[in-house]
Amino acid sequence: MEYNNKLRVIELFAGVGGFRLGLQKANEKLFDIVWANQWEPSRKTQDAFDCYSRNFNTGIHSNEDITTVSDETFHNLQPNLLVGGFPCQDYSVARTKSGEQGIQGKKGVLFWEIKRVIEHTHPKYVLLENVDRLLKSPSSQRGRDFAVMLATFRDLNYTVEWRVINAAEYGMAQRRRRVFIFAYKNGISFEKKQSGLSPEAIVFNEGFFAKPFPVEQEPYKNRVSSVRLPEDIVKISDEFSHAFHTAGYMKHGQVFTSHVTPVLEEPIPLREILIDEEAVPEKFFLTEANIEKFAYLRGPKKIERTTADGHVYNFSEGGMSPTDELDKPGRTMLTSEGSVNRSTHIVEVEGKKRFLTPVECERLNGFPDNWTDGMPDRMRYFCMGNALVVDLIQRMGERIEEIENTNEMAQVQMELSVFS
Repeated sequence: MEYNNKLRVIELFAGVGGFRLGLQKANEKLFDIVWANQWEPSRKTQDAFDCYSRNFNTGIHSNEDITTVSDETFHNLQPNLLVGGFPCQDYSVARTKSGEQGIQGKKGVLFWEIKRVIEHTHPKYVLLENVDRLLKSPSSQRGRDFAVMLATFRDLNYTVEWRVINAAEYGMAQRRRRVFIFAYKNGISFEKKQSGLSPEAIVFNEGFFAKPFPVEQEPYKNRVSSVRLPEDIVKISDEFSHAFHTAGYMKHGQVFTSHVTPVLEEPIPLREILIDEEAVPEKFFLTEANIEKFAYLRGPKKIERTTADGHVYNFSEGGMSPTDELDKPGRTMLTSEGSVNRSTHIVEVEGKKRFLTPVECERLNGFPDNWTDGMPDRMRYFCMGNALVVDLIQRMGERIEEIENTNEMAQVQMELSVFS
């Protein structure tokens, strides 16, 4: 379908471009990425940014500290959609010294940059990704940080849906769990349509996530709850706590949340993402010393340790398989992938044990082969450990396209009714 009005997209914390790649796979004629920012502090080489710039040749590519980008820059971009994967940080807030000037967030927290961009652009849609522990942080006040985020969107006049998605449960090659947050501006066609539905219908059937990522109709172990967020965001920061489940909906500060069970799709097994064994360079095969080290790291252990103040305790760790099962999807890939680390994938093919190659790690996340070629192997692993699963974003992009099609049809019908 041809679109008269493309969706202008801003990509924050772009990494190597997983959001952009997924949206382009959904429909590159609809999604026009006009500006993307990627900046790695304290690094002389900007490998992720260089990778992004090699693979994409349209739009503005920004390699600067996001906090130094002017409000005017964002205002002039006029985005319809803002996307980004941002760090899980401490989102506590406090009253400013004068009191009347509102609140201030903790310095250096990048979510406040997302807030700043939204305040100066008011996009129709916002799509964000984070680690799923965001819903429970901090441990001393469970759910506070996510509640502060929800209240921020409420105060910016947005409705919010969220869902924790394990990519392998929806047919992909990696057991990677992440929380996705979709916020949409109150007053747009989609919000008006959704406002006629119950929160249960949105979370289980009709919502942004429920369509492309269907779930069973009954909540897991009857885990359902509702709560109203306090009006004062400082009160939320100081006192609020709530058990947010894996899916939910927030409108005007009223929250509905439930632990949902995915309708499972057959995942891609690890063996299907492996390259031809004859093409694997020798450096990726384990040495005898490495084999011995991994046997210890992946084995069960109980170690006596002493804290700085002299307290003695036992650290215990269960055992895991010496190698990763080739008939199952890969485990969650971390930034330490490829190093001698318990979490690193080890495969055994034709009797030989080895690391995954960088290309195989790209495939775990749904990137094209050699997407990160041009940077050191260590950084290729690091970037893939930070990346998201592209095909998840493709599905979300297709859902946004569906919403846009509905909006256009509603607009046409309204115009026809005017002239009839």
